[in-house]
Amino acid sequence: MKKSLHNRARVALGLSAIAALALTGCSSSGGSSTDGAAIDAPFGDMTPAASGPIDSVTWMLGSEPTTMDADIDATTADDTVLANTCDRLMQVQPDLTLGNGIASDAKWVDDTHVVFTVRQDAKFHDGSPVSTGDVLWSMQRHAAEGAAESDEYENVVSMEQTGDDQITVTTTQPDAIFLQAMAGDGGIVWNPRVIEAEGDDFGGPGSASACSGPYEISAWEPGSQLTITQVADYWNADVDANAQEVIFRWADESAIANSLSAGEAQGAYLENAGSAAAFAGTDDVSVFQGPSTNAWVLESTDRSILTDADVRRALSLALNREGVAAAAFSGLAQPWKTPVGAGAWGYEVEAFEAAFDELEGAPAKPSDDDIAAAKQLIADAGAEGKSLVVASNGSSTHNVIANALVSAAKQIGLTAEILVVPQAQYGDFYSDAELRGQADLWPDEYYISKNDPLGFYKNGKSDASVNFGVFADDEYDRIVDEAYAATDDAERAELTIDLQQRWTSNAVWIPVVATPSTLVMSNTVSGVPSSAAFIYYPWAVDLGTAKG
Repeated sequence: MKKSLHNRARVALGLSAIAALALTGCSSSGGSSTDGAAIDAPFGDMTPAASGPIDSVTWMLGSEPTTMDADIDATTADDTVLANTCDRLMQVQPDLTLGNGIASDAKWVDDTHVVFTVRQDAKFHDGSPVSTGDVLWSMQRHAAEGAAESDEYENVVSMEQTGDDQITVTTTQPDAIFLQAMAGDGGIVWNPRVIEAEGDDFGGPGSASACSGPYEISAWEPGSQLTITQVADYWNADVDANAQEVIFRWADESAIANSLSAGEAQGAYLENAGSAAAFAGTDDVSVFQGPSTNAWVLESTDRSILTDADVRRALSLALNREGVAAAAFSGLAQPWKTPVGAGAWGYEVEAFEAAFDELEGAPAKPSDDDIAAAKQLIADAGAEGKSLVVASNGSSTHNVIANALVSAAKQIGLTAEILVVPQAQYGDFYSDAELRGQADLWPDEYYISKNDPLGFYKNGKSDASVNFGVFADDEYDRIVDEAYAATDDAERAELTIDLQQRWTSNAVWIPVVATPSTLVMSNTVSGVPSSAAFIYYPWAVDLGTAKG
């Protein structure tokens, strides 16, 4: 799903290229407020280091967390909290590279066996030690059929404890990005005794913590706020947390802007980068942007006419992405041709850039020729006059994208309507076939934790958990397997670019815009990552008072 770095080996992210893309999205009138003041949004992976600790910080989320059980689901709000409360086998760093977590080492000993060395000094929040057996149990839970993270274990044949501090994972083939996946939710280390005792209540408000991270949920008042508190005797002495307490509250992004402007909250990672325009020219709140894999897409279902690739291609040709970037994101997003952002280009950056530039079928603004071609595709599909339904959760961003899709559909001879699904249920599109049966498309912001586009394009395999029945290609499936086995970066990039071409030419999902990670923060605090690492990295440990 929306997820997914070995030892201290670092992989360059091509930040200069990504920054250039971000700056393109921030140019012209897109970065303006009503008085015409330009937004000064520095681009990088970190904000200036904090000058000291802080007792309490209020942090805003775009929605209320739904569950702390990532094997059921994990929204962005869920992961923003879990990043601070749960340790993982490996750990994403602020620059989106890979560091160690509960695993002090991870090595491929041959093509199909990776050995994790498990730290023996870690402790869960209830004080019990994190055993190697607990880590194995956690991995088996993630890999279980139907679990949200099971696709990360697709190539795994077996997992065994092979020493007091060792777990050996056997795979069907070399898997170039399995270690990266262990830095996402598929690598969370759970306390099995807590989960078994909690039963179906685990993950909800009031349930006990099954994690070992630097913070613990101390209060969750449904509909109001959630508080995490620094663990007094956190096992990792190398971590010196600055923030004693973080209080999470949630609201739509106009209310988030009001809360920061009024000094009632100190920060937020924005879902809608365009909401940052409210802070243009302000002295009390700063805007930061950083590398991200995020892209807004329209995801397709097999409900009706979108099983025909020509209909999907036609809608992609007719969609006005420039209009969406301006209306929904105040220009702080870039019309995009693929379903994954440039932050995923962690290697062979020039190859991915060149391949991206050559892609067709997703114009920034459709020309008359694009509309004519789209109409012809609809005629070829025999779909003239047919109807489709696009979902929205009612937020301004979702509504703008849904309305843009409706407009595109009407231009090319289709009829379309919008189905509003409550925000609390919107994430169920990924798991609820009955809900997907009510809509042909739904807009969402999709991301991966891996800095490898292959981590996204696996979603096109015929049996992938987020391939909702609109695409099946045996050759695509074969190339995914070949790419996973390709440990040479140039070879893997070539195969992944082939997958990208096949995905986009079939418009499996319709790409809309790419958005850099966007952080708004009071000038009284500092230190946190400005990259998309906040989804998996314990960012609150770096949050403290600002200098001066």
